[in-house]
Amino acid sequence: MRTVRLILILVVLYSGISYATIPSLTLTKGFGLKNKSLTSNDTSDVNHYSRLALNNKVPKGMKIKYMKAYIDTAEMICNEKNIEIPSLLHLARAEFFYITNEFNNAAQDASIALKLAINEGDIAVTAKSYNFFGRYSHRTGSFKESIDYYAQSIEVARKNRLKGFLPGNFWGISLVFKSLGDFEGYHSNLELMTDAAIQENDTTNLITGYYWLGSSLTDYLRDFKRADSLLHKCLEFALITDDTLHISQSLANLGWNMYREKEYDTALKYYTKALTYSIPGKLYEAAANSLGNIGTIYRDMGEVEKSLKYYDKSIEEAKKSDDIYDLQWVYMDMSELYLRKRDTANAYINFVLFKKFSDALTKSSNTQGLTDARIQYEADSHKKELELLALRNKKQQLLIYGYTGLIVLSLTIGFLFLSRSKINAKRRISEMNRKISEITQANLRQQMNPHFIFNTLNSIQYYMYQHDKLATNNYLTKFSSLMRKVLENSQHTSVPLRDELDALVLYLDLEKIRFKKRFDYSIIVDEEIDPLLYKIPTMLIQPYVENSICHGLIPGKNDGLIKVDLKLKKDYISCTIEDNGIGRVAAQERKNKSNDNHNSLGTRIVSSRLDLVNTVYGTTLKTVYTDLKNDKGEAEGTRVEIHIPILT
Repeated sequence: MRTVRLILILVVLYSGISYATIPSLTLTKGFGLKNKSLTSNDTSDVNHYSRLALNNKVPKGMKIKYMKAYIDTAEMICNEKNIEIPSLLHLARAEFFYITNEFNNAAQDASIALKLAINEGDIAVTAKSYNFFGRYSHRTGSFKESIDYYAQSIEVARKNRLKGFLPGNFWGISLVFKSLGDFEGYHSNLELMTDAAIQENDTTNLITGYYWLGSSLTDYLRDFKRADSLLHKCLEFALITDDTLHISQSLANLGWNMYREKEYDTALKYYTKALTYSIPGKLYEAAANSLGNIGTIYRDMGEVEKSLKYYDKSIEEAKKSDDIYDLQWVYMDMSELYLRKRDTANAYINFVLFKKFSDALTKSSNTQGLTDARIQYEADSHKKELELLALRNKKQQLLIYGYTGLIVLSLTIGFLFLSRSKINAKRRISEMNRKISEITQANLRQQMNPHFIFNTLNSIQYYMYQHDKLATNNYLTKFSSLMRKVLENSQHTSVPLRDELDALVLYLDLEKIRFKKRFDYSIIVDEEIDPLLYKIPTMLIQPYVENSICHGLIPGKNDGLIKVDLKLKKDYISCTIEDNGIGRVAAQERKNKSNDNHNSLGTRIVSSRLDLVNTVYGTTLKTVYTDLKNDKGEAEGTRVEIHIPILT
């Protein structure tokens, strides 16, 4: 789904704090606010500043500074008046630590806030604390605990008829289900969110609910009519509240919904209308997305010049905010457009740009994944530390009462817990190293595509120099099919064996045309191998076939033959590539005479990828070369056996 990938920004009037009151407060060294006329000796002032710290209406760029200032002021009052820190201030501290990524401190203060609120019967702080732990658990990867905390917050709010809690909790649960890939759960909780927002007359959450409900129905839960209705409702309320972001987003997604139905004219109207809000509002990502989709619509309508015009405008807007998501798919669509025109040069240029931004997007996602893994690891470690601390306290109590036997037992349990923590830590570090290896493997795989495309373009250039129009046209047609297959396969770490073999057949047919049928080939697949079920790393076989053609068959004088035979073994697929060429020794001698120091880039990359697969999955896969000879000891060709990992 190429809908606008924007973080939801709640644009509301800043009414919680009157700027007219700020001059009476002065910033202290630690961002604290000092009120010169404070005389209260109870917690009312402390709670007042705690509520200001928790106020979501503070301007986004000033939030951390203002939170720190109000918290410092509340703590100063507690120190001066010798007041115990109340639950609301602990919750404010927890929120501050959470947004500054100090998760251990956030959990500690939130736990204290929840305990004090329950003991004091403060139902509002209790509901807020449960909501906090819902968000905290989601962020640290504890999805079940997150849903449980949100449910507890909902129960407290319903039981005590608290307003302002239900929509936010249902929103949080929906995000957890989305992280789990459960779109039915995601959608049903968004519906509960909108129902609660209607009951509480909460326009902000109502707009949010309508927007994400409608957007979810434009793609993975496809329902054209309902998506159109919900997005129109979102637009209606966004116009009333002058919410520029949601006006632009809802119009754009209405356009996407129409595009999916091939209602191109109507889709263009919505996207054009969206631009009247996103461009003046400097919503660069929204504008880039709308412009890019307009370009795609014109591409599908066959209006190439208009399509390219809007693609260029989209790229211009995307670069203003370093929007790599929209840049990568726009360049991909432009590459496909040029392929349709059979302009392979521009298709290749735009494909390279697509790969550049696609790789950047992949790297960003992987970095975020590693960050999330680190956060979860730290949260789990902190939990273990708290458990260990509780166990030590218990040991001290047992020492006081003199239960010597129980002390020994407690020490044993403590040792077991510590050992388990070390084992878990090693396992997490191993998992992180595995992810790093997978990232490296992905980078090596992505090097294959430019190398392969470059060699194929050389073949087209050869026929152009020969002025053979019929052969050139035939070659271009097959090359377009091969290019499309390569573009499709390159998006995945592994592909079904059938897709890999389809690409290989296209490549072999092209080379047969290029070398005027100097060789023939056969591909035999073991009956035990299901080409759709079994997956293998993409672009793994072709480099070895290319080596056989270029260095084995073409230098020879006889008609060449390549045999590709795939058999299913216990732990891998054995792929044997056999040719009747001049052999490796003769090929090396020709290479030495020509002073060609070039080594096959493709086979070197494949070898590196197999090494990485062995590292990641603990296998011992390898490549075995055999020099074929006749009865007289003369070279009869080369056989290469590749042990390919089975990925299902």
